[in-house]
Amino acid sequence: MPETDKRPAATRAALPPRWRKLVGTVAMIVLVLSWALGAMALAQGRITVMPAVWQFIAYVVLGIGWIVPAGLLIRWMLKFDRRPDTL
Repeated sequence: MPETDKRPAATRAALPPRWRKLVGTVAMIVLVLSWALGAMALAQGRITVMPAVWQFIAYVVLGIGWIVPAGLLIRWMLKFDRRPDTL
């Protein structure tokens, strides 16, 4: 009689941790590079003609705005990392 996998369907269908980390690392590099290029393009053009208060707000958002998507990506990379057979 074949053994049945007792793990939930979400963990059976998910990528293995090594692949998920590889995909996440590549996605993180793409995210940071595209965010930096987009922020530089905006900072050189539209932001320079804004009032000083709005410039400050725009630079803060452009400077730390990439942290939220990066955090979500890191959370996805680390989910289901603990396997029951290694506990």
